[in-house]
Amino acid sequence: MDNNSNSIAYVRTQESPVMAPPVSTGGVVGWLKLNLFATPRDTILTILTFLFLLWVIPPIINWAFISAVWTGENREACLGPEVGACWAFVEAKFGQFMLGRYPVDERWRVYLSGVLLVIGLVPIAIPSVPYKRENALYLLIVFPVLAFILLTGQFGLEPVETPLWGGLLVTLVVAIVGIVVSFPLGILLALGRRSEMPIVKMFCIIFIEFWRGVPLISVLFMSSVMLPLFLPDGVQFDKLLRALIGVALFSSAYMAEVIRGGLQAIPKGQYEAANAMALTFWQGTRLVIMPQALKLVIPGIVNTFIGLFKDTSLVLIIGLFDLLGIVSQNMNDANWISPATPATGFVFAAFVFFIFCFSMSRYSAYMERRLDTGHKR
Repeated sequence: MDNNSNSIAYVRTQESPVMAPPVSTGGVVGWLKLNLFATPRDTILTILTFLFLLWVIPPIINWAFISAVWTGENREACLGPEVGACWAFVEAKFGQFMLGRYPVDERWRVYLSGVLLVIGLVPIAIPSVPYKRENALYLLIVFPVLAFILLTGQFGLEPVETPLWGGLLVTLVVAIVGIVVSFPLGILLALGRRSEMPIVKMFCIIFIEFWRGVPLISVLFMSSVMLPLFLPDGVQFDKLLRALIGVALFSSAYMAEVIRGGLQAIPKGQYEAANAMALTFWQGTRLVIMPQALKLVIPGIVNTFIGLFKDTSLVLIIGLFDLLGIVSQNMNDANWISPATPATGFVFAAFVFFIFCFSMSRYSAYMERRLDTGHKR
């Protein structure tokens, strides 16, 4: 008789074959059932969403691609009852949309400044690349000096006044300067507002509440119109410099409140641990408290940066033509006035803004996942 017939239990000596999951729970069908048709309510919402997209997307595709005009010399190419987007207008004005009235022969300086920015920005954004401190010093000290020399014209270069700047160049200059200045200034204001020194605390509170209590458009208006009234005769500030100062101070107040929220979220034991290690206030803040606080408020910080990037369009109030301003200005060009021109220009500007804002959002989500080591539930 076989030994297996007398055994109380049978143990398999070979691994059982791997079988595919049921079609209803795996693959495309399983994903659709789990995410789109799990319940009757989900099924109804899925069908309604599909019908809405079916109603919206085909006309958009037809306007943006099928019926669009891609080439042309003037407005005549974009006239007609069946004409969609006038991309020929964007192609003709693309240089102005990017750089404004910056001299064509000197635009290589702007491109070189962009390359220098990418050279410093990409390595510091990739966690695995070493020499972060050197990269930060390059971005905060070396690059601004080089960019200033190249863009304005120093050391023998042809001078280019800031009123000639425009388009995406002005948008990026205002946004980058505002972000770089407001972040460290916001940290100092947040720490000052939590300080135990009454004078420092009161100054920070007044500063933050003042700038948060007025709209940015009023700040820009005052910096452009009212500030020169308080300056001595013969003293003038560059209009772009006034906008940069106003935007940086305005954004730093909001940044301070975001960072203060992160500081308040740190348990009291972390402060006590820093004191127990005999660290000074600044050492404990730099090594223990601030890294944890900043990690907690990454979404708020990036949200402030995105808001600042979009608010750069308000510099039009003081006569600076950023991307949106230069697009609006070129819509009035007699050679390109047509029913399709305004919508095309605004869609192009919105697309450029979306690319930058979405990129910042995705990078912040990546950093959240990478730094989420002890707060996930």
